[in-house]
Amino acid sequence: MSELVHELLYKTATLHPERIALGSGGASLPYSRLVTDVDAFARATIGLGLERLDRIAVWLDKRPETVAAIFGAARAGCVFVPINPILKAEQAAHILADCNVRLLVTTPERWLSLADAWPHCRDLDHVVLVGHSRAGSDGSDGPPASAENGPALHAFSACLQAGSGTPHRTIDSDMAAILYTSGSTGRPKGVVLSHRNMVAGAHSVASYLQNTPEDRILAVLPLSFDYGLSQLTTAFSVGACVVLHNYLLASDAIRALARERITGLAAVPPLWMQLAALQWPEAIGEHLRYFTNSGGAMPTPLLAELRRRMPGAKPFLMYGLTEAFRSTYLAPDEVERRPTSMGKAIPNAEILVVREDGSQCGPNEPGELVHRGALVALGYWNDREKTAERFRPLPGQRAELVIPEFAVWSGDTVRRDEEGFLYFVSRRDEMIKTSGYRVSPTEVEEIVYRSGLVAEAAAFGVTHPTLGQAIVVVAQAASGHAADSDALIAACKEGLPNYMVPARVDWVSDALPRNANGKIDRKVLARERESLFAVSG
Repeated sequence: MSELVHELLYKTATLHPERIALGSGGASLPYSRLVTDVDAFARATIGLGLERLDRIAVWLDKRPETVAAIFGAARAGCVFVPINPILKAEQAAHILADCNVRLLVTTPERWLSLADAWPHCRDLDHVVLVGHSRAGSDGSDGPPASAENGPALHAFSACLQAGSGTPHRTIDSDMAAILYTSGSTGRPKGVVLSHRNMVAGAHSVASYLQNTPEDRILAVLPLSFDYGLSQLTTAFSVGACVVLHNYLLASDAIRALARERITGLAAVPPLWMQLAALQWPEAIGEHLRYFTNSGGAMPTPLLAELRRRMPGAKPFLMYGLTEAFRSTYLAPDEVERRPTSMGKAIPNAEILVVREDGSQCGPNEPGELVHRGALVALGYWNDREKTAERFRPLPGQRAELVIPEFAVWSGDTVRRDEEGFLYFVSRRDEMIKTSGYRVSPTEVEEIVYRSGLVAEAAAFGVTHPTLGQAIVVVAQAASGHAADSDALIAACKEGLPNYMVPARVDWVSDALPRNANGKIDRKVLARERESLFAVSG
Protein backbone atom coordinates (compact mmCIF):
# COMPACT_ATOMS: atom_id res chain seq x y z
CA MET A 1 0.00 0.00 0.00
CA SER A 2 1.24 3.49 -0.85
CA GLU A 3 2.59 5.57 2.03
CA LEU A 4 3.15 8.89 0.23
CA VAL A 5 0.69 10.70 -2.01
CA HIS A 6 2.84 10.62 -5.15
CA GLU A 7 3.43 6.90 -4.69
CA LEU A 8 -0.23 6.34 -5.57
CA LEU A 9 0.96 6.61 -9.19
CA TYR A 10 4.00 4.38 -9.06
CA LYS A 11 2.55 0.93 -8.51
CA THR A 12 0.39 1.14 -11.62
CA ALA A 13 3.20 2.76 -13.61
CA THR A 14 5.43 -0.21 -12.74
CA LEU A 15 2.95 -3.05 -13.22
CA HIS A 16 0.81 -1.59 -16.03
CA PRO A 17 2.79 1.28 -17.58
CA GLU A 18 0.49 1.72 -20.60
CA ARG A 19 -2.69 1.96 -18.55
CA ILE A 20 -4.24 5.41 -19.07
CA ALA A 21 -3.93 7.77 -16.10
CA LEU A 22 -5.33 10.98 -17.59
CA GLY A 23 -7.60 12.02 -20.39
CA SER A 24 -7.51 15.67 -21.42
CA GLY A 25 -8.78 17.43 -24.53
CA GLY A 26 -9.18 14.18 -26.40
CA ALA A 27 -5.61 13.03 -25.63
CA SER A 28 -4.58 10.24 -23.28
CA LEU A 29 -1.60 10.09 -20.94
CA PRO A 30 -0.43 6.67 -19.70
CA TYR A 31 0.78 6.16 -16.15
CA SER A 32 4.35 5.67 -17.39
CA ARG A 33 4.43 9.10 -19.04
CA LEU A 34 2.75 10.82 -16.08
CA VAL A 35 5.30 9.37 -13.67
CA THR A 36 8.12 10.47 -15.98
CA ASP A 37 6.77 14.04 -15.93
CA VAL A 38 6.24 13.95 -12.16
CA ASP A 39 9.85 12.84 -11.63
CA ALA A 40 11.17 15.44 -14.07
CA PHE A 41 9.27 18.26 -12.39
CA ALA A 42 10.44 17.12 -8.95
CA ARG A 43 14.08 17.08 -10.03
CA ALA A 44 13.71 20.46 -11.72
CA THR A 45 12.40 22.09 -8.54
CA ILE A 46 15.26 20.65 -6.52
CA GLY A 47 17.66 21.92 -9.16
CA LEU A 48 16.21 25.39 -8.68
CA GLY A 49 17.15 25.24 -5.02
CA LEU A 50 13.87 24.42 -3.31
CA GLU A 51 14.30 22.93 0.14
CA ARG A 52 12.36 20.23 1.92
CA LEU A 53 8.75 21.33 2.67
CA ASP A 54 9.03 24.55 0.61
CA ARG A 55 5.66 25.53 -0.88
CA ILE A 56 4.90 25.21 -4.60
CA ALA A 57 1.67 26.86 -5.77
CA VAL A 58 -0.18 25.65 -8.87
CA TRP A 59 -2.55 28.25 -10.40
CA LEU A 60 -3.85 26.51 -13.51
CA ASP A 61 -7.00 25.06 -14.94
CA LYS A 62 -7.29 21.27 -15.15
CA ARG A 63 -4.64 19.96 -17.56
CA PRO A 64 -1.86 17.31 -17.45
CA GLU A 65 0.74 19.92 -16.39
CA THR A 66 -1.39 20.71 -13.34
CA VAL A 67 -1.35 17.09 -12.23
CA ALA A 68 2.37 16.70 -12.94
CA ALA A 69 3.16 19.82 -10.90
CA ILE A 70 0.97 18.80 -7.95
CA PHE A 71 2.38 15.29 -7.66
CA GLY A 72 5.86 16.45 -8.69
CA ALA A 73 5.90 18.89 -5.77
CA ALA A 74 5.07 16.03 -3.41
CA ARG A 75 7.70 13.81 -5.06
CA ALA A 76 10.31 16.53 -4.51
CA GLY A 77 9.57 16.59 -0.78
CA CYS A 78 7.89 19.98 -1.10
CA VAL A 79 4.30 21.05 -0.35
CA PHE A 80 1.81 21.73 -3.14
CA VAL A 81 -0.70 24.58 -2.87
CA PRO A 82 -3.42 24.37 -5.55
CA ILE A 83 -5.11 27.72 -6.28
CA ASN A 84 -8.58 27.84 -7.79
CA PRO A 85 -8.17 29.09 -11.38
CA ILE A 86 -11.25 31.32 -11.09
CA LEU A 87 -9.75 33.40 -8.28
CA LYS A 88 -8.77 36.97 -9.05
CA ALA A 89 -5.12 38.06 -8.82
CA GLU A 90 -5.63 39.65 -5.40
CA GLN A 91 -6.96 36.43 -3.85
CA ALA A 92 -4.18 34.38 -5.47
CA ALA A 93 -1.55 36.83 -4.21
CA HIS A 94 -2.90 36.49 -0.67
CA ILE A 95 -2.32 32.73 -0.82
CA LEU A 96 1.18 33.14 -2.29
CA ALA A 97 2.17 35.54 0.48
CA ASP A 98 0.36 33.78 3.33
CA CYS A 99 2.17 30.44 3.00
CA ASN A 100 5.47 31.85 1.68
CA VAL A 101 5.29 30.20 -1.73
CA ARG A 102 8.73 29.92 -3.35
CA LEU A 103 7.69 28.60 -6.76
CA LEU A 104 4.51 29.30 -8.73
CA VAL A 105 3.29 27.28 -11.72
CA THR A 106 0.83 29.24 -13.83
CA THR A 107 0.08 30.62 -17.30
CA PRO A 108 1.65 33.77 -18.77
CA GLU A 109 -1.73 35.50 -18.66
CA ARG A 110 -2.26 34.80 -14.98
CA TRP A 111 1.31 35.83 -14.21
CA LEU A 112 0.79 39.16 -15.96
CA SER A 113 -2.34 39.73 -13.87
CA LEU A 114 -0.12 39.55 -10.76
CA ALA A 115 2.05 42.47 -11.91
CA ASP A 116 0.91 44.73 -9.06
CA ALA A 117 0.77 42.01 -6.43
CA TRP A 118 3.89 39.84 -6.77
CA PRO A 119 6.25 42.41 -5.13
CA HIS A 120 4.36 41.66 -1.88
CA CYS A 121 5.16 37.93 -2.24
CA ARG A 122 8.64 38.22 -0.75
CA ASP A 123 9.47 34.53 -0.85
CA LEU A 124 8.53 33.98 -4.50
CA ASP A 125 11.79 33.11 -6.26
CA HIS A 126 10.63 31.21 -9.35
CA VAL A 127 7.66 31.20 -11.72
CA VAL A 128 7.17 28.30 -14.13
CA LEU A 129 4.94 29.20 -17.08
CA VAL A 130 2.71 26.73 -18.89
CA GLY A 131 1.55 27.49 -22.44
CA HIS A 132 2.68 29.90 -25.09
CA SER A 133 3.99 33.26 -23.98
CA ARG A 134 2.62 36.46 -25.42
CA ALA A 135 6.20 37.70 -25.58
CA GLY A 136 7.42 34.74 -27.59
CA SER A 137 8.05 35.39 -31.28
CA ASP A 138 8.80 31.84 -32.37
CA GLY A 139 5.62 30.15 -31.14
CA SER A 140 7.48 28.43 -28.29
CA ASP A 141 6.42 28.50 -24.67
CA GLY A 142 9.49 30.42 -23.63
CA PRO A 143 8.76 32.79 -20.75
CA PRO A 144 8.49 36.57 -20.93
CA ALA A 145 11.49 38.54 -19.78
CA SER A 146 11.96 38.53 -16.01
CA ALA A 147 11.15 41.79 -14.25
CA GLU A 148 14.01 43.56 -12.50
CA ASN A 149 14.38 42.21 -8.97
CA GLY A 150 11.52 39.82 -9.65
CA PRO A 151 11.35 36.02 -9.59
CA ALA A 152 13.11 34.05 -12.30
CA LEU A 153 10.78 32.92 -15.08
CA HIS A 154 11.02 29.45 -16.64
CA ALA A 155 9.11 27.53 -19.30
CA PHE A 156 7.42 24.37 -18.01
CA SER A 157 8.65 22.25 -20.93
CA ALA A 158 12.23 23.42 -20.38
CA CYS A 159 12.01 22.52 -16.69
CA LEU A 160 10.98 18.96 -17.50
CA GLN A 161 14.04 18.58 -19.71
CA ALA A 162 16.55 20.21 -17.39
CA GLY A 163 15.81 18.66 -13.99
CA SER A 164 18.70 16.92 -12.24
CA GLY A 165 18.18 17.30 -8.48
CA THR A 166 17.59 14.49 -5.99
CA PRO A 167 14.23 14.62 -4.17
CA HIS A 168 14.27 15.21 -0.42
CA ARG A 169 13.44 12.36 1.93
CA THR A 170 9.79 12.36 2.98
CA ILE A 171 7.75 10.32 5.48
CA ASP A 172 3.98 9.97 5.73
CA SER A 173 3.54 12.44 8.60
CA ASP A 174 5.19 15.24 6.61
CA MET A 175 3.18 18.05 5.05
CA ALA A 176 2.00 17.27 1.53
CA ALA A 177 -0.48 20.03 0.70
CA ILE A 178 -2.07 23.26 1.88
CA LEU A 179 -5.66 23.75 0.74
CA TYR A 180 -7.17 27.18 1.30
CA THR A 181 -10.68 27.39 2.66
CA SER A 182 -12.76 30.30 3.91
CA GLY A 183 -14.11 30.68 7.42
CA SER A 184 -16.68 33.10 8.79
CA THR A 185 -14.14 35.86 9.42
CA GLY A 186 -11.07 37.11 7.60
CA ARG A 187 -9.34 35.86 4.51
CA PRO A 188 -9.07 32.18 3.52
CA LYS A 189 -6.91 30.04 5.78
CA GLY A 190 -4.67 27.17 4.74
CA VAL A 191 -5.53 23.66 5.90
CA VAL A 192 -2.32 21.64 6.16
CA LEU A 193 -2.63 18.03 5.00
CA SER A 194 -0.05 15.30 5.48
CA HIS A 195 0.78 12.50 3.09
CA ARG A 196 -0.93 10.17 5.56
CA ASN A 197 -4.14 12.26 5.48
CA MET A 198 -4.35 12.14 1.70
CA VAL A 199 -3.40 8.51 1.20
CA ALA A 200 -5.74 7.29 3.97
CA GLY A 201 -8.54 9.32 2.45
CA ALA A 202 -7.91 7.95 -1.03
CA HIS A 203 -7.98 4.33 0.10
CA SER A 204 -11.03 4.88 2.32
CA VAL A 205 -13.15 6.48 -0.41
CA ALA A 206 -12.01 4.02 -3.09
CA SER A 207 -13.05 1.15 -0.82
CA TYR A 208 -16.68 2.19 -0.39
CA LEU A 209 -17.04 3.43 -3.99
CA GLN A 210 -15.59 0.07 -5.04
CA ASN A 211 -13.30 1.74 -7.55
CA THR A 212 -11.38 -0.49 -9.98
CA PRO A 213 -8.77 0.06 -12.72
CA GLU A 214 -11.63 0.04 -15.24
CA ASP A 215 -13.20 3.19 -13.82
CA ARG A 216 -13.14 6.44 -15.80
CA ILE A 217 -13.82 9.38 -13.49
CA LEU A 218 -14.81 12.79 -14.84
CA ALA A 219 -13.05 15.59 -12.91
CA VAL A 220 -15.30 18.66 -13.16
CA LEU A 221 -14.60 20.21 -9.74
CA PRO A 222 -11.62 22.50 -9.04
CA LEU A 223 -8.50 20.63 -7.92
CA SER A 224 -8.06 23.30 -5.22
CA PHE A 225 -11.22 21.89 -3.61
CA ASP A 226 -10.53 18.80 -1.45
CA TYR A 227 -13.50 17.05 -3.05
CA GLY A 228 -12.10 17.81 -6.51
CA LEU A 229 -8.54 16.82 -5.63
CA SER A 230 -9.78 13.53 -4.24
CA GLN A 231 -10.96 12.50 -7.70
CA LEU A 232 -7.28 12.25 -8.61
CA THR A 233 -6.03 10.51 -5.47
CA THR A 234 -8.94 8.06 -5.31
CA ALA A 235 -8.56 7.08 -8.96
CA PHE A 236 -4.77 6.76 -8.79
CA SER A 237 -5.01 4.57 -5.68
CA VAL A 238 -6.57 1.81 -7.82
CA GLY A 239 -4.98 2.58 -11.20
CA ALA A 240 -8.10 4.13 -12.74
CA CYS A 241 -8.33 6.94 -15.31
CA VAL A 242 -9.28 10.56 -14.60
CA VAL A 243 -10.69 12.64 -17.44
CA LEU A 244 -9.87 16.32 -16.80
CA HIS A 245 -12.71 18.60 -17.82
CA ASN A 246 -12.95 22.40 -17.76
CA TYR A 247 -16.55 23.11 -18.60
CA LEU A 248 -18.24 26.39 -19.49
CA LEU A 249 -21.78 25.03 -19.55
CA ALA A 250 -23.38 22.09 -17.79
CA SER A 251 -24.22 20.69 -21.20
CA ASP A 252 -20.45 20.38 -21.84
CA ALA A 253 -20.25 17.97 -18.90
CA ILE A 254 -23.16 15.91 -20.26
CA ARG A 255 -21.40 15.57 -23.62
CA ALA A 256 -18.15 14.57 -21.86
CA LEU A 257 -19.97 11.89 -19.86
CA ALA A 258 -21.15 10.27 -23.09
CA ARG A 259 -18.03 10.86 -25.19
CA GLU A 260 -15.59 9.56 -22.57
CA ARG A 261 -17.80 6.69 -21.34
CA ILE A 262 -17.49 7.92 -17.76
CA THR A 263 -18.21 5.49 -14.91
CA GLY A 264 -18.04 7.88 -11.94
CA LEU A 265 -19.09 11.52 -11.51
CA ALA A 266 -18.69 13.78 -8.44
CA ALA A 267 -20.46 17.14 -8.20
CA VAL A 268 -21.97 19.66 -5.78
CA PRO A 269 -25.70 20.50 -5.52
CA PRO A 270 -25.68 23.63 -7.76
CA LEU A 271 -24.07 21.66 -10.60
CA TRP A 272 -26.42 18.74 -10.04
CA MET A 273 -29.31 21.22 -10.36
CA GLN A 274 -28.02 22.32 -13.76
CA LEU A 275 -27.37 18.77 -14.95
CA ALA A 276 -30.79 17.55 -13.87
CA ALA A 277 -32.47 20.18 -16.05
CA LEU A 278 -30.81 18.87 -19.22
CA GLN A 279 -31.51 16.00 -21.57
CA TRP A 280 -29.25 12.99 -20.93
CA PRO A 281 -28.37 10.59 -23.75
CA GLU A 282 -29.67 7.14 -22.88
CA ALA A 283 -26.26 5.69 -23.67
CA ILE A 284 -24.82 7.25 -20.49
CA GLY A 285 -26.76 4.66 -18.51
CA GLU A 286 -24.72 1.92 -20.16
CA HIS A 287 -21.50 2.97 -18.43
CA LEU A 288 -22.16 5.44 -15.55
CA ARG A 289 -21.77 3.26 -12.45
CA TYR A 290 -22.08 5.79 -9.61
CA PHE A 291 -22.42 9.46 -8.75
CA THR A 292 -21.47 11.27 -5.56
CA ASN A 293 -22.58 14.46 -3.81
CA SER A 294 -20.83 16.60 -1.21
CA GLY A 295 -20.35 20.32 -0.53
CA GLY A 296 -23.96 20.70 0.67
CA ALA A 297 -27.11 18.69 1.19
CA MET A 298 -28.76 17.15 -1.86
CA PRO A 299 -32.41 18.31 -2.04
CA THR A 300 -34.73 15.29 -2.04
CA PRO A 301 -36.57 16.25 -5.27
CA LEU A 302 -33.24 16.74 -7.03
CA LEU A 303 -32.01 13.35 -5.86
CA ALA A 304 -35.20 11.74 -7.14
CA GLU A 305 -34.79 13.40 -10.55
CA LEU A 306 -31.14 12.31 -10.84
CA ARG A 307 -32.04 8.74 -9.94
CA ARG A 308 -34.75 8.83 -12.61
CA ARG A 309 -32.21 9.98 -15.21
CA MET A 310 -29.52 7.54 -14.04
CA PRO A 311 -31.44 4.45 -12.87
CA GLY A 312 -28.39 2.21 -13.13
CA ALA A 313 -26.00 4.52 -11.25
CA LYS A 314 -25.57 4.17 -7.49
CA PRO A 315 -25.88 7.44 -5.51
CA PHE A 316 -23.38 8.13 -2.72
CA LEU A 317 -24.38 11.06 -0.50
CA MET A 318 -21.40 12.34 1.48
CA TYR A 319 -20.42 14.92 4.08
CA GLY A 320 -16.93 16.27 4.52
CA LEU A 321 -14.85 19.21 5.63
CA THR A 322 -11.43 20.20 4.35
CA GLU A 323 -10.00 19.79 7.85
CA ALA A 324 -10.71 16.04 7.68
CA PHE A 325 -11.26 15.43 3.95
CA ARG A 326 -14.34 13.20 4.14
CA SER A 327 -16.34 12.18 7.21
CA THR A 328 -19.49 10.27 6.31
CA TYR A 329 -21.35 8.63 3.44
CA LEU A 330 -24.77 7.11 2.96
CA ALA A 331 -24.65 3.71 1.31
CA PRO A 332 -26.75 3.52 -1.89
CA ASP A 333 -29.00 0.80 -0.48
CA GLU A 334 -30.07 3.20 2.30
CA VAL A 335 -30.94 6.15 0.04
CA GLU A 336 -34.54 5.05 -0.53
CA ARG A 337 -35.26 4.76 3.21
CA ARG A 338 -33.39 7.84 4.48
CA PRO A 339 -32.58 10.26 1.61
CA THR A 340 -31.88 13.18 3.98
CA SER A 341 -29.24 11.34 6.02
CA MET A 342 -25.49 11.99 5.91
CA GLY A 343 -24.98 8.28 6.57
CA LYS A 344 -22.26 6.93 8.82
CA ALA A 345 -18.50 7.33 9.21
CA ILE A 346 -16.34 6.41 6.24
CA PRO A 347 -13.86 3.53 6.71
CA ASN A 348 -10.93 4.36 9.04
CA ALA A 349 -12.73 7.28 10.71
CA GLU A 350 -14.94 7.73 13.76
CA ILE A 351 -17.63 10.40 14.08
CA LEU A 352 -18.80 11.56 17.50
CA VAL A 353 -21.78 13.78 18.36
CA VAL A 354 -20.97 15.70 21.53
CA ARG A 355 -22.39 18.30 23.90
CA GLU A 356 -20.53 21.50 24.78
CA ASP A 357 -18.83 19.73 27.70
CA GLY A 358 -17.52 16.98 25.41
CA SER A 359 -19.89 14.27 26.62
CA GLN A 360 -21.61 12.21 23.95
CA CYS A 361 -25.18 12.99 22.94
CA GLY A 362 -28.00 10.50 23.11
CA PRO A 363 -30.08 9.35 20.13
CA ASN A 364 -31.62 12.28 18.22
CA GLU A 365 -30.03 14.81 20.56
CA PRO A 366 -28.37 17.62 18.57
CA GLY A 367 -24.65 18.10 19.16
CA GLU A 368 -21.42 19.07 17.46
CA LEU A 369 -19.88 16.68 14.94
CA VAL A 370 -16.34 15.68 15.97
CA HIS A 371 -14.14 13.69 13.58
CA ARG A 372 -11.24 11.52 14.73
CA GLY A 373 -8.82 9.32 12.83
CA ALA A 374 -6.09 9.26 10.20
CA LEU A 375 -7.76 11.95 8.08
CA VAL A 376 -7.53 14.73 10.69
CA ALA A 377 -5.38 17.49 9.19
CA LEU A 378 -2.28 19.04 10.77
CA GLY A 379 -4.03 22.33 11.51
CA TYR A 380 -4.14 25.75 9.86
CA TRP A 381 -0.99 27.17 8.34
CA ASN A 382 0.72 29.65 10.68
CA ASP A 383 -2.43 30.25 12.74
CA ARG A 384 -2.23 28.89 16.27
CA GLU A 385 -5.40 30.61 17.45
CA LYS A 386 -7.72 29.23 14.76
CA THR A 387 -6.04 25.82 14.97
CA ALA A 388 -6.68 25.70 18.73
CA GLU A 389 -10.36 26.52 18.12
CA ARG A 390 -10.97 23.74 15.62
CA PHE A 391 -8.34 21.05 16.42
CA ARG A 392 -8.83 20.04 20.04
CA PRO A 393 -8.13 16.98 22.20
CA LEU A 394 -10.52 14.11 21.65
CA PRO A 395 -13.09 14.00 24.47
CA GLY A 396 -13.13 10.96 26.73
CA GLN A 397 -9.53 9.84 26.22
CA ARG A 398 -7.99 7.48 28.73
CA ALA A 399 -5.88 9.25 31.33
CA GLU A 400 -3.13 6.64 30.90
CA LEU A 401 -2.45 7.93 27.36
CA VAL A 402 -0.39 10.98 28.23
CA ILE A 403 0.01 12.23 24.64
CA PRO A 404 -3.44 13.55 23.65
CA GLU A 405 -5.15 12.61 20.42
CA PHE A 406 -6.49 15.60 18.52
CA ALA A 407 -9.77 15.61 16.61
CA VAL A 408 -11.55 18.09 14.36
CA TRP A 409 -14.45 19.91 15.98
CA SER A 410 -16.51 20.76 12.91
CA GLY A 411 -18.72 23.56 14.23
CA ASP A 412 -21.67 21.78 12.57
CA THR A 413 -24.65 20.59 14.59
CA VAL A 414 -25.92 17.12 13.73
CA ARG A 415 -27.99 14.36 15.33
CA ARG A 416 -27.64 10.58 15.29
CA ASP A 417 -30.73 8.37 15.18
CA GLU A 418 -31.26 5.10 17.05
CA GLU A 419 -29.70 3.13 14.18
CA GLY A 420 -26.55 5.27 14.08
CA PHE A 421 -27.37 7.33 10.97
CA LEU A 422 -26.41 10.99 11.05
CA TYR A 423 -28.49 14.01 9.99
CA PHE A 424 -27.31 17.57 9.46
CA VAL A 425 -29.03 20.22 11.63
CA SER A 426 -27.23 23.56 11.23
CA ARG A 427 -23.94 25.48 11.11
CA ARG A 428 -22.76 27.32 14.17
CA ASP A 429 -20.70 30.02 12.52
CA GLU A 430 -21.65 32.57 9.91
CA MET A 431 -19.74 31.02 7.03
CA ILE A 432 -21.69 31.07 3.76
CA LYS A 433 -21.99 27.80 1.84
CA THR A 434 -22.76 28.65 -1.80
CA SER A 435 -22.27 26.70 -5.03
CA GLY A 436 -20.24 24.12 -3.12
CA TYR A 437 -17.80 26.75 -1.77
CA ARG A 438 -17.30 28.15 1.70
CA VAL A 439 -17.26 31.95 1.58
CA SER A 440 -16.12 34.36 4.27
CA PRO A 441 -18.59 37.24 4.79
CA THR A 442 -15.66 39.44 5.77
CA GLU A 443 -13.92 38.89 2.45
CA VAL A 444 -17.05 39.95 0.54
CA GLU A 445 -17.48 42.97 2.81
CA GLU A 446 -13.90 44.02 2.20
CA ILE A 447 -14.60 44.49 -1.52
CA VAL A 448 -17.95 46.15 -0.77
CA TYR A 449 -16.28 48.74 1.46
CA ARG A 450 -13.47 49.26 -1.02
CA SER A 451 -16.02 50.44 -3.58
CA GLY A 452 -16.51 53.63 -1.55
CA LEU A 453 -20.28 53.37 -2.11
CA VAL A 454 -21.26 52.26 1.41
CA ALA A 455 -20.98 53.65 4.91
CA GLU A 456 -21.43 50.21 6.45
CA ALA A 457 -22.43 46.80 5.17
CA ALA A 458 -22.92 43.19 6.13
CA ALA A 459 -22.77 40.05 3.98
CA PHE A 460 -24.48 36.79 4.90
CA GLY A 461 -26.09 33.75 3.36
CA VAL A 462 -29.77 32.88 3.04
CA THR A 463 -31.28 29.63 1.85
CA HIS A 464 -31.47 29.33 -1.94
CA PRO A 465 -33.11 26.47 -3.89
CA THR A 466 -30.17 25.88 -6.25
CA LEU A 467 -27.10 27.52 -4.70
CA GLY A 468 -27.49 26.11 -1.20
CA GLN A 469 -27.15 29.65 0.09
CA ALA A 470 -27.25 32.94 -1.80
CA ILE A 471 -25.02 35.83 -0.73
CA VAL A 472 -26.98 38.90 0.34
CA VAL A 473 -25.49 42.28 1.28
CA VAL A 474 -27.33 44.83 3.42
CA ALA A 475 -25.76 48.26 3.10
CA GLN A 476 -26.14 51.88 4.11
CA ALA A 477 -25.08 54.28 1.36
CA ALA A 478 -22.01 56.41 1.94
CA SER A 479 -22.47 60.14 2.36
CA GLY A 480 -22.84 61.80 -1.03
CA HIS A 481 -23.68 58.55 -2.79
CA ALA A 482 -27.01 57.17 -3.92
CA ALA A 483 -28.05 53.58 -3.19
CA ASP A 484 -26.80 52.08 -6.45
CA SER A 485 -27.04 48.28 -6.52
CA ASP A 486 -25.76 47.96 -10.09
CA ALA A 487 -22.59 49.91 -9.30
CA LEU A 488 -21.95 47.90 -6.13
CA ILE A 489 -22.47 44.58 -7.91
CA ALA A 490 -20.11 45.74 -10.68
CA ALA A 491 -17.45 46.54 -8.07
CA CYS A 492 -17.90 43.07 -6.57
CA LYS A 493 -17.59 41.41 -9.98
CA GLU A 494 -14.32 43.25 -10.53
CA GLY A 495 -12.81 42.19 -7.23
CA LEU A 496 -14.35 38.77 -6.53
CA PRO A 497 -14.79 35.44 -8.33
CA ASN A 498 -18.33 34.85 -9.60
CA TYR A 499 -19.40 32.53 -6.78
CA MET A 500 -18.63 35.26 -4.22
CA VAL A 501 -20.59 38.04 -5.96
CA PRO A 502 -23.77 38.94 -3.99
CA ALA A 503 -27.06 37.77 -5.48
CA ARG A 504 -28.86 40.72 -3.94
CA VAL A 505 -28.16 44.08 -2.29
CA ASP A 506 -30.65 45.59 0.17
CA TRP A 507 -30.21 49.27 1.09
CA VAL A 508 -31.22 50.71 4.47
CA SER A 509 -31.30 54.32 5.62
CA ASP A 510 -30.42 53.70 9.27
CA ALA A 511 -27.39 52.10 10.91
CA LEU A 512 -27.27 48.30 10.79
CA PRO A 513 -28.29 46.39 13.94
CA ARG A 514 -25.60 45.54 16.51
CA ASN A 515 -25.20 42.68 18.95
CA ALA A 516 -24.15 42.95 22.58
CA ASN A 517 -20.49 43.25 21.56
CA GLY A 518 -21.23 46.22 19.30
CA LYS A 519 -20.67 44.22 16.13
CA ILE A 520 -23.07 44.25 13.20
CA ASP A 521 -25.55 41.45 13.87
CA ARG A 522 -25.56 39.36 10.69
CA LYS A 523 -27.87 36.79 12.28
CA VAL A 524 -30.69 39.33 12.71
CA LEU A 525 -30.28 40.54 9.12
CA ALA A 526 -30.25 36.99 7.78
CA ARG A 527 -33.27 35.95 9.82
CA GLU A 528 -35.28 38.88 8.41
CA ARG A 529 -34.44 37.80 4.85
CA GLU A 530 -34.42 34.03 5.15
CA SER A 531 -37.40 33.60 2.80
CA LEU A 532 -36.11 35.92 0.03
CA PHE A 533 -35.49 33.07 -2.40
CA ALA A 534 -38.17 30.68 -1.19
CA VAL A 535 -39.93 28.72 -3.92
CA SER A 536 -43.65 29.46 -3.91
CA GLY A 537 -46.24 26.75 -4.19
